[in-house]
Amino acid sequence: MVMRRYLYITLFSLLSVACRPTPVEQHLEEIPKENLLEVLLQGNERFSEDHPLHPDQTLDRLRDLSQGQHPVAAIVSCSDSRVPPELIFDQGLGDLFVIRNAGNIVADYEIGSVEYAIEHLEVPLVIILGHTKCGAIGAFVEHEHEHSHHYSEYIQKIIDFIDAEEEEQVLQRGTIDFYEKAIEANVLHGIHELKNKVPLVSELIAAKKLRVVGAIYDVETGRVRVLENLD
Repeated sequence: MVMRRYLYITLFSLLSVACRPTPVEQHLEEIPKENLLEVLLQGNERFSEDHPLHPDQTLDRLRDLSQGQHPVAAIVSCSDSRVPPELIFDQGLGDLFVIRNAGNIVADYEIGSVEYAIEHLEVPLVIILGHTKCGAIGAFVEHEHEHSHHYSEYIQKIIDFIDAEEEEQVLQRGTIDFYEKAIEANVLHGIHELKNKVPLVSELIAAKKLRVVGAIYDVETGRVRVLENLD
């Protein structure tokens, strides 16, 4: 009898824990905007520790989104197949407005896309997301003007774009950590481009209605690191 009672109590305790609501059961748009980055980083922690919850990936969510979208963050990331933002932040349908290209470059089309997300979708958070072992930055790092690899015209344009970034030009080539610094500099450039070319961005940041951050995703650990002191 004592053993049976113990089993009942244990089972009840396990069910109570299993049924307890978790923060991710709350849609992102219901979370205070000042907490959004923390919530996304918590999602990344779940992903990197191999216990993602895959929220907002149901048919019901899909049907709800047919009436309109309300993403809570715009993310400019690389097209690299190892860097899918919805997965690495453990989010789902309609949660993130994602702009991807090789090298997570922030040029005219990307700025227009982010501006749309800010002005029309009213996202309160923008993340420029670089990543380790980025092929586009790697090509730039190995690029020598007089001894360059033979790339197609369009790939070369990507390399030349990165090469022209002021944040890259101030770096010292040949240092041990040049590759890592180049990845960070490219993210920094994206943030500066948004702030300098879209007046609305600086206005919303000053009013504490928008946050723009840079981050680096590690393709080996699965973890996202937010860059500090970007101003």
